[in-house]
Amino acid sequence: MKWKDAFSAAMKELEAIRALLAPVARLDDPTVGLTALHGELTQTRLKILEVVQGGVTGLREENREVRRRQDRMISDLNDTRGELRQLLELADVLRPLAELQRPAGEPEADAAAPGGPAAAEPSLEPGYDPAASATAPPTSSDTDSQGGTMESNQQQPQPEPERQNRDQDDALKRAIQAAYQGNGTPAAPSSAPAPTGGEDPRVNHGVLLLKAAGVASVDLVAHRDTWEWLTALAVDHDHFRTPPSVEDIKEGRVQTVLSGRSLIGLLIKLWDTRHATTPLEADWALATTAYNRIAADLTGVDGEGQTIRIVLDDGLPHTAND
Repeated sequence: MKWKDAFSAAMKELEAIRALLAPVARLDDPTVGLTALHGELTQTRLKILEVVQGGVTGLREENREVRRRQDRMISDLNDTRGELRQLLELADVLRPLAELQRPAGEPEADAAAPGGPAAAEPSLEPGYDPAASATAPPTSSDTDSQGGTMESNQQQPQPEPERQNRDQDDALKRAIQAAYQGNGTPAAPSSAPAPTGGEDPRVNHGVLLLKAAGVASVDLVAHRDTWEWLTALAVDHDHFRTPPSVEDIKEGRVQTVLSGRSLIGLLIKLWDTRHATTPLEADWALATTAYNRIAADLTGVDGEGQTIRIVLDDGLPHTAND
C-alpha cells in the first residue's frame, strides 16, 4: 500500500538523520566533549597569564634598574658640577694672589730702556703697587728708610676676595627682596655696572624666581619640538622634575603642568643659556623668547586664584590669564 511505502521511506530518512547526528552526541562526553574543551581552555588561559605576568615582572625589574642607574648618573653629574664650581671659585680667589707673586725676572711694562739705569726688582710684599713704586721718589738705602716703607705697605691691607663676594651677594639679595616686596628696584650693586635706566637685570631675575617659588603649578602649551628642547635644557638642574604626563593636542602641540620648583629650574637654565650663547643663534632665540614669555605671565600674578597658562605659540588665541 502507498502509506506503507511512505512510512518505510520516512523511517529510512530518520535513520539517515540519526547517522548524521551520531558524532554530535559525543559533545556530552566528559572526556572529549564540551566539558573537556572548557578545561583545556582554562588551563591554556592560566599558562598564558603566567607567562605574561613573568614577562611584566622582568620588565618592571629592568625599568627599576634603569631608573636607579639614571639617578646615580644624575647624582654623579651634580657632584661633578659642584666640584667644577668650587674649582672656579678657587681660581677666582687665587688669581689676585698669583698676580702679586709674579716672578722677579718677568719683564715689566715700564722697564727701563737699554743703556739706562736698571729698574728695581718688584717687591714680593702683599701691599706692593707697581704704579705707586714707579712714581715714588727714590729712598735712601739705610735701615730706617726700609722700615718706614714696610710699615706703609702693612698699613694698606688688601681686601679679601671671599668677603667681597659675600658682601656683593648680600647686597644683591637685599635689592631683590626690596623689589619683590614692592619697595621699588634699588640701585644695582657695585659688583657689576647697571644698564641704562639704573636697573640691574639680576634683580629682575631674582624677583622672577621668588614669584615662581610662590606658584603651585602652571599650564604650559608648546610644540612638541620646543618642549623636548626645554626638557633637554633643564633636565640636569637639581630642582627640575619631568612632569608625569604630557598631553597631545591638535597640530603637534602638547600641554603639560609644571610645578613652581620645576619652573625655577627652567628659568635659571633659560637665563644662563641666553647669556652664554651668542646672538642670532637658535638656542639664544629659543631661550630669550621662552624666558620673556614666562616672565610676562608671572609678572601679572596677583594672588586671586587665576590659572597661570604659559603659551609658547603666537598662533593660539590668548585668554585673559595668558
